[in-house]
Amino acid sequence: MTAEFEVPALLRGVRLDRAVSMLTGVPRSTASALVAAGRVRVDGAVAASKSVPLEGSVVAVDLPEGVDRTPSAEEGVAFAVVYEDDQVVVVDKPAGLVVHPGAGRTTGTMVSGLLARYPDLARPSAAWDPARPGIVHRLDRGTSGLLAVARTDAAYASLVAQLAERSVSRRYVALVAGSLADDRGMVEAPIGRSARTPTRMAVSAQGREARTGYAVLRRYAEPLVSTLVVLSLDTGRTHQIRVHMAAIGHPVVGDDRYGGPGRVGGSLLGPGRLFLHAAELGFDHPASGERLVFTSALPADLAALLPDAPGLPGAQAAR
Repeated sequence: MTAEFEVPALLRGVRLDRAVSMLTGVPRSTASALVAAGRVRVDGAVAASKSVPLEGSVVAVDLPEGVDRTPSAEEGVAFAVVYEDDQVVVVDKPAGLVVHPGAGRTTGTMVSGLLARYPDLARPSAAWDPARPGIVHRLDRGTSGLLAVARTDAAYASLVAQLAERSVSRRYVALVAGSLADDRGMVEAPIGRSARTPTRMAVSAQGREARTGYAVLRRYAEPLVSTLVVLSLDTGRTHQIRVHMAAIGHPVVGDDRYGGPGRVGGSLLGPGRLFLHAAELGFDHPASGERLVFTSALPADLAALLPDAPGLPGAQAAR
């Protein structure tokens, strides 16, 4: 089994064998042996030494047979389930919750909570990575809102295909810095790894096509010049909204990584919190083919900053 990881900023400069151990959960001695055997690649190149500091953006590890990367089930992981059946679950993720295990984070993830509530996700599956059972798309830790989780191989295949065909509808609400000149528009710019900082994404001629549509809900002059927008994803690249809005000079408020201010109305967003919320999710049910559309209200921490925000989705899921 090959496991591939995007290297987070906290692992830059860490010895490769230690980083591999943290990323995969295998003992340090096993990680060292994997590097020595040429079974670890950094940005596509076989790693030459276990002791070199990690600087690459993507690490791929050919794990030995029998390594179990399925996270443990944990009770008490807080998230809302807005829809469930024997094929699919729709979760409303709070900000601050990590979706699946990654570097330095093996417990307290949404996946661990899902395994406690849906033990069937722990079964062996040829469809998904055991560290990410049922996960077909994700949200950043600092982003809140809706995402779908498959419970069967068939459901997983269907949702992945719908994402590839761009028939999954995803709308986000964001507050971005500055005043957008146009009431609506489309950002069309390819996204790839940043050449300067490999742990970041950037608009790049060598990247993959990416399109983000936006429509203005309201502009604010005080206390921060900003614009409340609804954004629609036509593609699904890593950090797409954050990169595209920063590229046109209007980064998401709270996004320190891509240049967004964190202060609104005299109050700071929580550490790592983005003013970005996945407010609507629509897809065809994997078994029945029925179109399902779910909406999520702006969370209290964001709504409190803009109590007069107009035209935002309601709290109820709609079918």
